[in-house]
Amino acid sequence: MPAMTSLRELSTSLLSGAIPIERAYPMAPRFQAEPVAARSYFVASFANVAAFDTDDGLVLVDTGSFLLAERTRAALRGAIAAPAHTAIWTHGHVDHCFGVELYEREAGRAVRVIAHEAVPRRFARYRLTRGWNQAINARQFQSAVEFPSEFRAPDEVFEGRRSLDVGGRRFELHHALGETDDHTWVWVPDAGVVCTGDLFIWASPNCGNPQKVQRFPREWAAALRAMDALGAEVLCPGHGVPIWGADDVHRALDDTASYLESLVDQVVALMNRGAPLDEIVARVAPPAELAARPYLSAVYDEPEFVVRNLYRLYGGWWDGNPAHLKPAPAADLARELASLAGGAAALAARAEAIADPRLACELIELAAQAAPDDDAIRAARAKLYAARAGSERSLMARGIFATAAAGSKK
Repeated sequence: MPAMTSLRELSTSLLSGAIPIERAYPMAPRFQAEPVAARSYFVASFANVAAFDTDDGLVLVDTGSFLLAERTRAALRGAIAAPAHTAIWTHGHVDHCFGVELYEREAGRAVRVIAHEAVPRRFARYRLTRGWNQAINARQFQSAVEFPSEFRAPDEVFEGRRSLDVGGRRFELHHALGETDDHTWVWVPDAGVVCTGDLFIWASPNCGNPQKVQRFPREWAAALRAMDALGAEVLCPGHGVPIWGADDVHRALDDTASYLESLVDQVVALMNRGAPLDEIVARVAPPAELAARPYLSAVYDEPEFVVRNLYRLYGGWWDGNPAHLKPAPAADLARELASLAGGAAALAARAEAIADPRLACELIELAAQAAPDDDAIRAARAKLYAARAGSERSLMARGIFATAAAGSKK
C-alpha cells in the first residue's frame, strides 16, 4: 500500500475489501492529516486527533498519546495552522489525553480542556496503580515504555450532556458508558461530523480486554445507536481512518451496535438459564456476517473476551464451578495432578504431543507449576506459548502469550 494513499482512498479500499485490515492496522500511527469536512481536519495517529477551525481558534477532539503527541501535533500543522482554543477529551486513556502543553506553548496561552467528570477519578486510579498499569502495557504491547505518573486535570467537567459554542460553531458532547466509564462522543452539526472516540476503532469493540477494568457492551451499543440517529456524513474514529458518506457511516455504526447487542443477548439468555461461564464461552459467538466486516475484525480485542466481561458485569467473578469458589493453590493442584500422571515431565510430554493448543497450554502450565525449576519443562513451555502467540490474531492474546514464552526463556 503506497505510503501517501489519502485517508479517504484508504477508507474506501478497506470498506470494499480491496485492502485487508491487517495492512492498515487501526493502531498503527500514520501521522497523516487531511480535511474531512468544511473547516474540519483529522490526524491519523496511534490514537487520532480531530480539529475544528473556529473564529476563536481550533477545537481539538483528543490531543494525542503520551508518546506520540508531538508527532501528531506536527502532522496536524501540515493541514491547519490556527492556534488551539479548546480541547475535548473523549476519555482518560493515556493515548488520548496528552500533549495539551504543546498547543499551549505554540498559542502562547492556556487551552481549555473539557472532559467527563469521571476522568479525574481515572487519573487518581492510575496514580494508585501505576505499577500494575506498567505491567499491563508491557504484556499487551510488548513494550518497556514507562507508564505516566502525572496527568493534566481537565479545566471543566460535565455529567451527561454539554453543548459548547466556540467561535461561531457548536459542539455537542455526550457521555456514554462503553470502553470506559468516562467516555465522551462529540457531534459537530454544521460539518455533519461525529467523533466517536474509542466507541468505534476499526476492530471488534475493545470491551473485553482481559487485563483492564470493567467495560459496558450494552450501553456501548446504545451510544452507537444514538450516534447513528444523527445521520452523520463523516465518522472520525478513535483509531483507524475516517468513514465518509451517510450510508457507510450508518452501516458501520449499526453493524457495531448489532454485534454488541447479539453478544449481550446471548450471554444474558444463557445466564438466565443458570449456565456456567465455561458453557457460555463455548456457545456464544457474534453473527458470522458481522464478524466478517472489515471494521469488526478481531485484530485487537476479541469476542470471547467480551463474553467473559459480560459474565463478570452481570454475574460477578465466580465462574459457576463450585471447586473454583475457594480453590486450592494452583501449585498444589499441579503437583497432585503431576503425581497422578507419573510426574511433571509426563504432563509436559503430553502437552507437546496434543494438537489442540488450548489443552496443550493447560497441561504445560500444570507441569511448570509442579516443577518450576525444570529447564526442559521451561523450554517446552516457551516453545508452546511462542507458537500460540504466532497463531493468534488479536493483539491482546498475542501479547499475553508472547510474555509467557519470554518469561519461560528467562
